[in-house]
Parts: sequence; C-alpha cells; structure tokens
Amino acid sequence: MAQKSKKIHTEKTSLHARNLHRDRYDFKRLIQGTPELFRFVSINPYGDESVDFSDPEAVKSLNKALLKHFYGIAYWDIPENYLCPPIPGRADYIHHLADLLGASNHGNFPVGKTTSILDIGTGANCVYPIIGHREYGWSFVGSDIDSVAFDSARRIVENNPSLEGAIDCRLQTSSQHIFKSIIKPGEYYDATICNPPFHASLAEAQAGTKRKLTNLGLKKTGKQTLNFGGQNAELWCEGGEETFVKKMISESIEFQEQCLWFTSLISKKTTLPGVYGALKTAKAFEVKTIEMAQGQKVSRFVAWTFFDKNKQKEWRKRRFSI
Repeated sequence: MAQKSKKIHTEKTSLHARNLHRDRYDFKRLIQGTPELFRFVSINPYGDESVDFSDPEAVKSLNKALLKHFYGIAYWDIPENYLCPPIPGRADYIHHLADLLGASNHGNFPVGKTTSILDIGTGANCVYPIIGHREYGWSFVGSDIDSVAFDSARRIVENNPSLEGAIDCRLQTSSQHIFKSIIKPGEYYDATICNPPFHASLAEAQAGTKRKLTNLGLKKTGKQTLNFGGQNAELWCEGGEETFVKKMISESIEFQEQCLWFTSLISKKTTLPGVYGALKTAKAFEVKTIEMAQGQKVSRFVAWTFFDKNKQKEWRKRRFSI
C-alpha cells in the first residue's frame, strides 16, 4: 500500500482559535473561584500579574484554578513531584486533534460520547481527557504504567460528576507494551493521543528544565526541581522520545483496524526523520505533521493512519454519522 505524507504548516503565532486560553490570565476571576491562588500571584518584572513557574505549588494552584474556571472541575489534585502540565498547550493538542478528525468528516469535527479517544500515558493529572470531554463531549480511555498516577487520575474522575462515565482509567502492567492489553478486542478508537517521555535520561530532563527556567527569566537556587514536576515514566525513557514513538508505531500495526488516527507529540525536530522512516516501514497510508504555535514556541504532533480513502469513508459513515 502506498504511503502518502503531508506536512501541515501553520503561520499563526498564537493558540488555536477555539482555545479558551488565548487571552492573558484573568487572575482576579481565577482567584474568586480558587482563593488559594492569591498567595502565589505577584507582579513580574514586566509589570504583569503572574506566578512563579519554577514553583511547583504555584503551577499546581494555577492549574486548579484554570480547570475549575474553564472546565468546571471542582476537584483536581496530583501527588507531589508528578507532572503538572501547562493547560493551554494541552488544550491546543485537543483542538488540533478535533480538526484532524474533522478533516476525515467533511470538515465537521465530531462531538459527543460516541467519539472515543485513547490517551497513552494520561498521567496523574488526567488533563487531556478532562479538556477533550468538557470541550467536545468525547469519551476517553486513559492508560498509564505508573500505579500512583493511575490512582490519581481515577480519583479525579470519581470526584467530578461531570466526568462520570466519560473517562475510563486503565493500568498498563507491562513496560514492554503500549497498546497491548489496553486496547481490547472489539474496541474502536477514533484517535489515540500521547505526550511521550521526551528525554533519554534524568540528566537530560534536568538540563531541559534549566533551559526553560532561563527562558522564563527565572533562576532556581538549591536543589534542581524538574520543570512542572514529573516522574521517570513521564519525562524520560531509554532512547528518549524517538525510541518510544517508534515502538508505538510498530505496535500500532497490530491495531490498525481498530483506530482511525494514531498520534503523538514530538518535542524535537531531530526526532522527525526517524519517525517518518518508521512510518514508511510500517506502511502507514497517510502521515500528517500538525504544528502548534504558542508565542515563540512551536510544538507539533505526528498523526498516521493505515486506512486508505475508502476505509476512511466507511469509518466516517459508521462512526461519525451516529
């Protein structure tokens, strides 16, 4: 089967048009809903209200406020030192994913619980499923190999009635597998998403944190704190993101009839050639690279499908016309 490769470039320098976080943070409103945020807010060197993004407690408090204000999440917490991701960037992935699915549905992104998404490595924070369900009504399965993260994500779902029946948390018990034992026989997913462990080692992760803090104009003294927290499985793995995504591609072949689009964030441009090569070997029919801009920062995710145009048409009739 011939492979088609297409790269999508976006010229915008801001978040996705449907992203609720395009404007500056309104700390007055956020504090009204989450009073604990008040003690972390101060005036930064540019004369704006902000929080210290090198302080994990400040970042967690900001996330609590954002999730409550924009997505109606009354309970949200994560264990100490677990990944506390920036909400705007997570939302961008979800909105661009909706556009990707819409491109397979005559330009209309699907909404409602019949659209099913698999989040690989959902983490203790469960942020992708929260945003995807609250924005589009999608159903999610969130998997994680870390039992503490799994318990945390499940606790978030159980303590928010608006998420009831919409997010199923599953523990991956094998470090050798990504989709196996998570995707069950007879299950179908319109897309998979993944924020892979970007780094190849702890030292590399810490170096990345130092660069980010420098770019933010912050200096961290004393013991190095990982940017936005994060455990081993969340931040690094042997071989880094390229090895992880290649493994994902190899395993996706087995489940190619059960998923329309497989996707994964790619942090480093240098990872792309290896990923494209693996997708060619896997005989993916179509490959897309979707770039996302957040100010001066550009991130991206790669999407691939094994379905030719006829199979995509059949999927659309079966899944998006319900």
